[in-house]
Amino acid sequence: MRRQSETLLLVPLLPIFLIGMFPILLIGLLGFLGLGIFGMLMLSVGLTSAMDAHNHFNHDVIVNGYGRSSERAVQATDLQTATRFALLLDVGGIVLILASAVSLIYCG
Repeated sequence: MRRQSETLLLVPLLPIFLIGMFPILLIGLLGFLGLGIFGMLMLSVGLTSAMDAHNHFNHDVIVNGYGRSSERAVQATDLQTATRFALLLDVGGIVLILASAVSLIYCG
């Protein structure tokens, strides 16, 4: 039997590495300031996600009108799920910004 190369095992992991490379380089090259920039990016993604969820909900209500109660429940659940995820991103961004500021004050 022919033996497969080990490099084929790394191919599925390549996108994860490429996505994770940016924050690590940002933090490594810029230090605590990079951590603050990454926090601001997370905060902006969270705010954008929340506005997108509300936009989608409003679009469904305006275009389709108020449907049956089951449709309204599904739309409300989708909105709540997206808003919770956005809130987690916002909190994570704020924590990173605060950690950056505290680190700059004490270590800088």
